[in-house]
Amino acid sequence: MSRLSGLSLLIVAFLSVLASGPAARAGESLQQPITIEHAFGKTVITEKPERVATVAWANHEVPLALGIVPVGFAAANFGDDNGDGFLPWVSERLDELGADAPVLFDEGDGIDFEAVAEVRPDVILAAYSGLTRSDYDTLSRIAPVVAYPEAPWSTGWRDMIRFNAAGLGMPEDGEALIADIEDEIDAEIGRYPELEGKTAMFITHLDVTDLSVVNFYTTHDTRVQFFRDLGLQMPESVKAASTGGSFSGSISVERIDAFDDVDIIVTYGNSLLLEAMKLNPLFRRMPAVRNGAVVLLGRDPLGTAANPTPLSISFVLEDYVAELAAAARKSE
Repeated sequence: MSRLSGLSLLIVAFLSVLASGPAARAGESLQQPITIEHAFGKTVITEKPERVATVAWANHEVPLALGIVPVGFAAANFGDDNGDGFLPWVSERLDELGADAPVLFDEGDGIDFEAVAEVRPDVILAAYSGLTRSDYDTLSRIAPVVAYPEAPWSTGWRDMIRFNAAGLGMPEDGEALIADIEDEIDAEIGRYPELEGKTAMFITHLDVTDLSVVNFYTTHDTRVQFFRDLGLQMPESVKAASTGGSFSGSISVERIDAFDDVDIIVTYGNSLLLEAMKLNPLFRRMPAVRNGAVVLLGRDPLGTAANPTPLSISFVLEDYVAELAAAARKSE
């Protein structure tokens, strides 16, 4: 179920009472309350939560990275090779922590509010999500909710860590985690000076049989924002096409010349897609296509982690940067 019925609301209310009891609310009190301002208002954390739940994509990786195993989080619905609901870097971290598998929420039809309520959380983390006001209000009946700072699906990995770590009552630990990841990224891209000054564009899934429309991620999307971390520049053409705040956009392939300042293309597909792009009389006008400076991602860990998250960055960083560097060399 993706929405609560009247009976379900009663269940939520009952479980919320349970969650407020001494056993569930025995977290360590904070010296000062933490106020988190987000798109739907403010959430105040007065003590470190003991039972942490997360919804939407990857928010569970913040508590896991900080040594906390959530009582429940969303099952992976992309890049899950073995179909167990866990991405490989999440499974690896659970093993490191010696933890049993938490409850997985099926979000194929939206947030399963009843499943979230059943794990009796003290806090619900959703700093990277597409929560609606209705979603937020319903989740808030269960426990305090940490929502995204500004717009849905536009929270960068640093703010995902900052907001969710604050919801855990651990803001300093969150900043330390960010610094560690930044150091790791800097060390890796330092091996590839060819990335310096190159521009990159992230095109969404293309249909080999119909290349009439170019769908792309804008500067508001976290995949595109990650390019900057990896030493790449933002093309002026993508900046100009990113007005309005949406994380994606599209143009007719007849206007493909607008992106002639793109050195590297990243997209989902295989060699057949690249050949189709090269054969298309309009697509092949792009310098990146003519040069073959295209990184092709699949439904695998690397393709999944192109959207950076706290645990996935370290897991695929070496491979992803090497792929980008290879494309950069072709663009010269």
